[in-house]
Amino acid sequence: MDTTAPAAATPKVRGRRPVLHGWRIVAAFAVTQTVGYGCLYYAFAVLLHPMAADLHTSPAAVTGALTTAILAWAAAAIPIGRWLDRHGGRGLMTTGSLAGALLLVAWSRIEAVWQLYAVFAALGVAMAMALYDAATAVIVSWFDTDRRPRAILAMIVVAGFASTIFMPLTGLLEHRYGWRTTLLGLAALYAVVAVPLHAIVVRAPATRHGGPPRTSAAERAAAVRAAHRDGRFWCLAIAFVAHGAAMSVMTVHLVGFLISRGHPATFAATVAGLLGVLSVTGRLLLTSARRRWSLPTMVAAAFTTQAIAAGALPLLADSRAGAVAGVVAFGVGFGVASLASPALLADRYGTAAYATIAGTLNTPVTLAKAAAPLAGAALTTVTGYAGTLSAVGVACALAAIGILARATTPAPSTTRPTVSSINTFKCVADPGPVPVTVPPSTAAARWTNGRVVD
Repeated sequence: MDTTAPAAATPKVRGRRPVLHGWRIVAAFAVTQTVGYGCLYYAFAVLLHPMAADLHTSPAAVTGALTTAILAWAAAAIPIGRWLDRHGGRGLMTTGSLAGALLLVAWSRIEAVWQLYAVFAALGVAMAMALYDAATAVIVSWFDTDRRPRAILAMIVVAGFASTIFMPLTGLLEHRYGWRTTLLGLAALYAVVAVPLHAIVVRAPATRHGGPPRTSAAERAAAVRAAHRDGRFWCLAIAFVAHGAAMSVMTVHLVGFLISRGHPATFAATVAGLLGVLSVTGRLLLTSARRRWSLPTMVAAAFTTQAIAAGALPLLADSRAGAVAGVVAFGVGFGVASLASPALLADRYGTAAYATIAGTLNTPVTLAKAAAPLAGAALTTVTGYAGTLSAVGVACALAAIGILARATTPAPSTTRPTVSSINTFKCVADPGPVPVTVPPSTAAARWTNGRVVD
C-alpha cells in the first residue's frame, strides 16, 4: 500500500568539515567549468573559419557540427540526470572531462566534414557529462536552501568569464600555430585541469555528516512522477524554453542587427560583448535581492525588462547611446535563468531526483537554444530585424508569464503526523510541496516541519 507525503526537503549540511568540502567542490567547478566551456564550446567560434578553409567547405556546413553537439547534449540530459541521482557526479564528470580532452584531440585530426560531425556528436555527450548541468546537480546535493544560491552563483560568476578568457587565447594560438595545434594545446590544458579536479574533489555528501539521505529508486521515481504531474513544472518549462530561445537568438543576431543600423562592426561586437558581463551583474543582483523579494517575482521582473528592451531596441539603436542603453537593459536578465532554475526546482521538488527532473526541463530548453537562431535568421529574411526583436520580446514576456504562473510556495505544515496517519496525509496549503508517493518502508522516517529529513 502506498503512502502520500510531501516531497523531502533538503537537509542542511551540518558540521564544519562537510560545509568546507562543499565549498571546495564549488571552487573546483569554478575552474573546471571556465576551462571546460572555453576549450569545448567557445573555441569553436574562433576556429570556425580556419576549419572551413582547411576542409574546403562553407562556414555554414561547419556550423552544423555545433548544432549536432547541442542536439546530442539535449538527448543525453535525462539519462545523465538519472545517473547523477543514482551514483553522484564523481565518476561521470571525470569520465566526461577525459572524453572531452580525447575528443579535442580527435577534432584536431579530422580531414572531412562528416568526421567533424561524428566528433561533435560525441562531444555533445561529453559536455553534458562534465559541464554546467552536471556540476549544478552536484552542488544542489551538497547545499541547503540558504546556501545553495550562493554556491551556484560562485561557480557561474567565475565561469561567466570563459568566453572573455578563452576566445582571445584561442585566437592568439590559432594565429601562431594553426587550428590543429591549438586544439591539441586546449586538449592538454583541459585534461590537466579538469580530470584530476573532478576525480579528486568531487564526491557525494556523506549521510553521517548531515548530507542528504540515500534514496531508493522508488522514491526517485515517485518524485519525478510528482513533478511531471505538477502543472507548475510545465509552467516553468514554458518559461525557460521561451527565455532560452530568446537568449539564443539575441546572442547570434545582435551584432548583425547593430551593423544593419549603421554602426561599425567593432562597436557592434563590443556592445554585444556586454551581455557576458551584464549576465554576471544580473546574477549578483538577483542573489542580493532575494532577501527582500521572492525569487519568482524577481525573475519575472527581469524577463519583463528584457521584453521591453527587445521591443524598444529598433527604436533606440540608431544612436550609440540608445543601442548601449537597450543592450544594457536586456543584458541584466541574460544570466538569470541559470541561477533561478536550480533554485526553483530544488525548492519545490527536493533533491532526491533533482538531476532527473532538471534533465527533463533542460532537454527542451537545449533544443530551443539550438533551433532558435535558425528560426531567427528565417524571420529576419521575411520581416527584417525589427520583426525578429519583436519575437524576442514576445518570448521574454511569455517567459515572465510562465514564471508568475508558478506561484511562490508557502511554508509547509508543522504538524507532525503519526505513522498510522501518513496514509491520509495531504498538503493543507496549496501551492505547497508537491505530494509524492513513497514506499511504506519510508513511512516511519523522522519528520521535521512536515517534511521527511531522515
